[in-house]
Order: sequence, then structure tokens, then C-alpha cells
Amino acid sequence: MEVNEPLFDYISPTTRHEMIHGECIDVLKGLKDGQFDLIITSPPYNVGKSYEIKTSIEQYLETQEEIIAALIRVLSDRGNICWQVGNYVDKGEVFPLDIYYYQIFKKYGLKLRNRIIWHFGHGLHASNRFSGRYETILWFSKSDDYIFNLDQVRIPSKYPGKRHFKGPNKGQLSGNPMGKNPSDIWEILATDWETGMWNIPNVKSNHPEKTDHPCQFPVELVERCVLALSNEDSWVLDPFAGVGSTLIGALKNQRNVMGIEKEKEYCLLANSRIKTLNDGTIKLRPITKAIHKPSGTDKVSKVPSEWIQLGFEPETDSR
Repeated sequence: MEVNEPLFDYISPTTRHEMIHGECIDVLKGLKDGQFDLIITSPPYNVGKSYEIKTSIEQYLETQEEIIAALIRVLSDRGNICWQVGNYVDKGEVFPLDIYYYQIFKKYGLKLRNRIIWHFGHGLHASNRFSGRYETILWFSKSDDYIFNLDQVRIPSKYPGKRHFKGPNKGQLSGNPMGKNPSDIWEILATDWETGMWNIPNVKSNHPEKTDHPCQFPVELVERCVLALSNEDSWVLDPFAGVGSTLIGALKNQRNVMGIEKEKEYCLLANSRIKTLNDGTIKLRPITKAIHKPSGTDKVSKVPSEWIQLGFEPETDSR
């Protein structure tokens, strides 16, 4: 027997969300001080995407600083900011944006808690430099009394039976029964948090979350920040919300959330995705799913005969 309507909503009726169409800086002026416990976003990189106007890096950072100052005002005293960026490239020269952004956040008194490396296996292939396969997340807190839910993200200990071998606790277990503290380079859930490498696939053509947005934020990346750096019923904000990945990740984990996006097309896509989350039909990459590795038997992972005939038989990279 089929039912036309879901039997229940997947988004809690007590959890609120709002997707606002407008310019980020204008919308922020109307928000209350200290409203958000977590701000997580991936700002425009000034690389000439369809939704960007490419300017000099100096002009770009000046505009971004104005937005950052407004965001700090609406961040709670125990709040965190996760600022995910890649590189600005001009005439083949790479400008690592996280270095420039660090100085801005420090200017306004925020404290860097981690510089997290997000590694992904696929992307554009460079010809005059090594191909870029990582971006960074700068995690800042507004004060020393910040939200950090370590127990939400602990991973199993490699050596749970390890004991102190000297000192006043000699002979006692040295670990935590709930697991150990992960590091700052992330792969997939337990594996990633253990190694510290966030090896999360970026949203490309065959990714289940892919929409028309050219630089889409994977929901899995959002969820990890949401779980560790906010509480249930906290308010989360994404000032460059795109197609709503932050809203999806927050709503899945019982957080209130607001997104701001200047492109109407992306706002419509975000609201459509939220609707599919609520009725249980959304397509997401599971947070526990392993990274795909070629089997070695499929055609595209084999060295082509044309290369062999030319005397080339390079090793393939299955990582």
C-alpha cells in the first residue's frame, strides 16, 4: 500500500528555519546582537564564478571585512565561526585566503581554535602547478568560554586498555571510555576524526547532493561542525547560504537555522531541498559512508592499451 503523504515530518516542529533572499550585509543590519551560536559558511572566493564580480584581492578583502564585523556582532558570546575557504588565483599565482582572513578575525578579537584541513579526491587538474585537493576551515571562537561538544565527536580509542605508566595515576586507565579526541584533518566520520583529515567528497557531477550551484557545500562538512560547535536548539547562520546545505545539516540535527543568499534561484533550490528533507525524500551522502576506491577491475581504472603500446604503464592512484 502506498501513501501520498509522509506519515510524519522529518524536521522537528519545534525547530525553526528561514531562507532570506537579499544582500548579506543588508540583512545582517536587521538581526539582533548575539543571536547565533554558530556561523558556518563558505564565502565567495573572488574567482569569477557566475554569481561573483571579480575584483582585486584588496577590494575583495575590504568588502569581506565589513561583513565579518557584522557577523561578529550577531554571534553569541559562547559562539563559534567556521570560515571555509580555498585559494584565490590570479594569473597563475596562488593567494591562500585563510592567511588573509586570519588577520581580519584577529583584528576583531576572535581566537583561532583549529585550522581544519578538508581533503577531497577530485577537482580541476592544473597544468603549471600541482592540482589543488584541499581547502581549509578556520574555526574561531568569540571568547574562551565557547561551545565545544567533544563527546558528540569522540572516536574509538586505538588502545582502550592503555594505562598510566608513572606518576600518581600509575596503573590506572589513561583513556576515556567514550573515546578519544579527534584531530584537525578530517576524512570519513570515525576514520577522519581520528587522523584529522576531513576527506569528504566535494559536490561534483555524480554526487547525490548535486544541484545547479557551481561550488556547493557538502552537507557532511556542515554536520560535523554543527554537532561539535553548537547545541540542540541553538541558532545557526550561513550568510552565503547558496542552495542551503548549512540549513539541511542544521535541521537534521535539531538546530534552528537561518540562511542568507542574494541569488533568487539558489533560494528556491534551498527551499525545495528543505521540503524534501521534511518529507524524507532528500538525497544525501551518508555521514558514515566510506570514500569510493576503484576496484581495479572496472574499465576506467585500468591502464589503457594505447598507453601500454607507447611503452607507458604508470601506476594508478586508487586513494
